[in-house]
Amino acid sequence: MHASFLAAINQICSEKNVSPEQVLEAVRQAIATAYRKDYGNREQEIRVELQEGREEPLILLIKEVVDEVDNENFEINLSDAKKIKSDIDIGDEIEIDVTPTGYGRIAAQAAKQVILQKLQEAEKQSLYEMFKDREQELLTATVTKVEPNWVTLEIEGMTVSLPWKEQIPGEHYYTGKRIRVYLDTVELTGKGPQLRISRTHAGLVRKLLELEIPEVRNEDVDIKSIARDAGFRSKVAVASKDPRIDPIGACVGQKGVRIQSVMEELNGERVDMIEWSDDPIRLISTALQPATISAVIIINDEESVDGEGRRIKKRAAVFVEETQRPMAIGKKGQNIRLATDLSGFELDMYNYEELPAFKAKLAELQGGAIQIAEMDADGEIKEMGNEENEINEGNEENEVSKEAEKDIEEVKKED
Repeated sequence: MHASFLAAINQICSEKNVSPEQVLEAVRQAIATAYRKDYGNREQEIRVELQEGREEPLILLIKEVVDEVDNENFEINLSDAKKIKSDIDIGDEIEIDVTPTGYGRIAAQAAKQVILQKLQEAEKQSLYEMFKDREQELLTATVTKVEPNWVTLEIEGMTVSLPWKEQIPGEHYYTGKRIRVYLDTVELTGKGPQLRISRTHAGLVRKLLELEIPEVRNEDVDIKSIARDAGFRSKVAVASKDPRIDPIGACVGQKGVRIQSVMEELNGERVDMIEWSDDPIRLISTALQPATISAVIIINDEESVDGEGRRIKKRAAVFVEETQRPMAIGKKGQNIRLATDLSGFELDMYNYEELPAFKAKLAELQGGAIQIAEMDADGEIKEMGNEENEINEGNEENEVSKEAEKDIEEVKKED
């Protein structure tokens, strides 16, 4: 082939990040297939050579030299073989030039289609490999088109759709706007690689914190858990690996400058930082801030599966004064829902007046011992540990509300 032809292939492959040898091999196979169809048959062994400086591809028919020919597609007798190549013997392979006159244009047409196809396939594979290693990472995207149900983005030359359910509620998108997205997964489909991106994933908060806060990026401060109501509020539990570092202060920054940068990228979403605790009672109490919690009872501190294969979640009862109940639950249940996600415990909310009766009934069901902590007016734990309760079913203080009775009976069933 002309040097210009090979140079063009090399240039295209370089632009598309594809191996030239892959394309050239595909071209050879396409020319061989075209020859079999036009001049030979499917059984023949054809080899194609693309030689620099040669106008047309060289098409060679491969046969084995034998004494007696049984199949003309694969074999040639010794006398005929010697007419082509004098120094040949039985058992050798011979290459016979069968290139048709004027075959260059036919071959070029076949090669063109294959080149286009192979380039598309190779480009898809290249894009898949490029993004597959970047799953669960932060990507920068540019908005190119805004539709009612999705936004079209360009990410490093690739067009990607951001579905409505993955968009931050209330966020305004416009052409040319630059945003950061979280790459959840990459899938290779018949249409090429599909990037599953999100602006609502909790991983976006984690990656933004890593980007803005050196202590998190350097792993001096560890993000233990994230609960998110995208577009409205997130709760992030952090712990310090270095006792000299205040995890909350490091994340918030001087005058809140660090956390403010994260919230601006999230379209003004509020991000609350709380200190992680391995003690579930302390963690639950902190996760429900700004409400002041009066008491917490751990009903079940381990996830399990019952005999019917149903998952039994970790569970706790939270007791608050009546004035604190709206704040503890939050608007549309947001605060308690985020605290549930953050702590990993299903949280049941009760008025503090129900605590004595609840303790007595639960102690009866669980054999007399319960894990409980009560808090003072500042929300600090003043009493903590396992508590034994005397049961007096005739005492009015042991009367439990219907809601509490129902929940406790559920615990009994789960146990």
